[in-house]
Amino acid sequence: MKFRFLLVAVCAAATLVADEAMPKVPRFSVENMDKSVDPATDFYRFATGTWLKNNPVPADKSRWAGFDELQDRNWKLIRGLLETTAKDAPKSSNRSDPATQVGNFYLSATDTNRLEKLGFKPLDKELKRIAAIKDLKQLFRLLGEEHLSNPGLIFGSGVSPDAKNSSIYAFDLSQAGLGLPDRDYYMADGFAPQREAYRAFLTRLMKLLGDPDDVAAKEAATTLAFETELAKASKTRVELRDPNANYNKFSVLELEQRTPGLPWGAYFKALGVANPPYIIVGQTNFFGTVAELAKTRPLDDWKTYLRVHLVKDSAPFLHAAADREHFAFYGTTLRGQPEQEPRWQRAAKVIDGSLGEALGKLYVDRYFPPAAKARMAELIGNLRSVFRDRLGKVEWMSAPTRALALQKFDRFTQKIGHPDTFRDYSKVKIHADDYFGNARRAAEFESRRELARIGRPVDRTEWEMTPQTVNAYFSPAKNEIVFPAGILQPPFFDADMDDAVNYGAIGVVIGHEITHGYDDQGRQYDAEGNLHDWWTEADAKEFKGRAQKLVDQYNGYEALPGQHVNGQLTLGENIADLGGTSIAYEALQRALAKDPSKRKVIDGYTPEQRFYLSLAQLWRTNWREAELRRRLVVDPHSPGQFRAIGPHVNVPEFYEAFGIHEGSPMWRPPELRAKIW
Repeated sequence: MKFRFLLVAVCAAATLVADEAMPKVPRFSVENMDKSVDPATDFYRFATGTWLKNNPVPADKSRWAGFDELQDRNWKLIRGLLETTAKDAPKSSNRSDPATQVGNFYLSATDTNRLEKLGFKPLDKELKRIAAIKDLKQLFRLLGEEHLSNPGLIFGSGVSPDAKNSSIYAFDLSQAGLGLPDRDYYMADGFAPQREAYRAFLTRLMKLLGDPDDVAAKEAATTLAFETELAKASKTRVELRDPNANYNKFSVLELEQRTPGLPWGAYFKALGVANPPYIIVGQTNFFGTVAELAKTRPLDDWKTYLRVHLVKDSAPFLHAAADREHFAFYGTTLRGQPEQEPRWQRAAKVIDGSLGEALGKLYVDRYFPPAAKARMAELIGNLRSVFRDRLGKVEWMSAPTRALALQKFDRFTQKIGHPDTFRDYSKVKIHADDYFGNARRAAEFESRRELARIGRPVDRTEWEMTPQTVNAYFSPAKNEIVFPAGILQPPFFDADMDDAVNYGAIGVVIGHEITHGYDDQGRQYDAEGNLHDWWTEADAKEFKGRAQKLVDQYNGYEALPGQHVNGQLTLGENIADLGGTSIAYEALQRALAKDPSKRKVIDGYTPEQRFYLSLAQLWRTNWREAELRRRLVVDPHSPGQFRAIGPHVNVPEFYEAFGIHEGSPMWRPPELRAKIW
């Protein structure tokens, strides 16, 4: 009964959204199964086949999954909050009131008449500043100012806990600056059509701004060529998974010496951090290329890049013509999505990213009572107990490494639901008639808030996701797992379902996040959250050998004809999926042993079978081909259809539950199965 509030909340919100029905609760159901399929032949189709047939991807989505069903439903709950706050916001001038700030932001996003009247006018000031640049120093000064609201132009910048001294915040520089999803899009033959479509999109956008046809075409070509140079210097997604290789500590003087000609002083002063104590540079070769481009590329090329990116990045906050062009490329061309999401939903996502904890305060007050934390804490405790026992007896780890692994685990913390104190956005000026300005001011507020912390102690109470987010995460620097309120709904957690279904869903998610602390990246961080090698050489070698079995397994999954999952890119998530599945299953067995009355057949299936069915249904997914193609390049998660079976085939309990034997298509020989945690 503790989670009944979820159903009540849905009913309350439904009355606020009169023009569309509230979607059904996306819970586990045997009706999702296709029982005509033999589980030993294709367990994914057996568990989810009917759902797959009956749930094509909606026109305004690029993927449709159980995850997306919950997200879509959650956005509709949020819509109710936004429309309520928008009615009252203009009557208040209290910027310390979350409802006022959120409501006025929503009004600015949905006032399409105002947006049409403004056209490109919101960009006038920035376009003039770019045009006025006379030298590289002025350009880097402008770049520093622009990074406050768009910290990915040319390169990336930000503030985060120092990976090797996680008690303080450090300033980071990293590769960035690309308009296409990944470096591969600029170089691989298979993405030539996307490159040409990108060039055409930029040309149309600049023509829409008012540039003559030949000028717009030249601007697009220059920008694509400039980005291609950045892409060639960028590391691959797999290379970016090595935290040590992407940690390079420099003083400002050392950075200037390694990148001669770049006016870093002007950049840092404009950014508001004139003298950072040191800088963590993620990819040194990339910044060497930026320095080389300063010598070889004329200033006008840099200005063209900034001008084009300003228009491109701002388009979703402007009038319909600019917004449509942006969606036509990023939504339809790159992701295969025929239609845009409704404006209210796009606005909600922007507000979530801009005033996330103000919206979160409203969400929590309406939908997440304190009792929810208690049940989640109990589940986490059960999973933690299993994982700690595993660490204490895993047979391949030596005593010295085990002792440090346990030390790390014992300092492990958790957060559930929402922050104890919500962020104060009262310094952000939000106006009901300035959508573009609201987005920039909110981004600048967040950048200045973070930059002010350089060299200061890390705030361990801070959250990296908003409460309404349907997701969860592990933070290596803080050695913590975090579960926002948004994920504590079906199909992840369902108070009306038996333990087997819940352990197969939210239990696996909990175990997944715990295991991230000991995946191929997380294992490199110690009990203090510092990047530090605490493993013996023999244990590290043994871990890598066991992990390689997962690399080989997922490399073998063909997502599209001739295109396979990248087992190295997805390794961390695949390790976490396997660990989460294994420890959640053991936690279920302990719960059933503690209360044997729960061991009963439901809908014709045992608890063990319902566990694996629940896990498979959690990742039910239909794709648009363009989006799946994009995800195979950029996403560290394996596609859902492989997450739904990948962990199963490594554990003997799965085969026992469904009577699957050697020779069956689902059978994976024992010598190929991965067993890590």
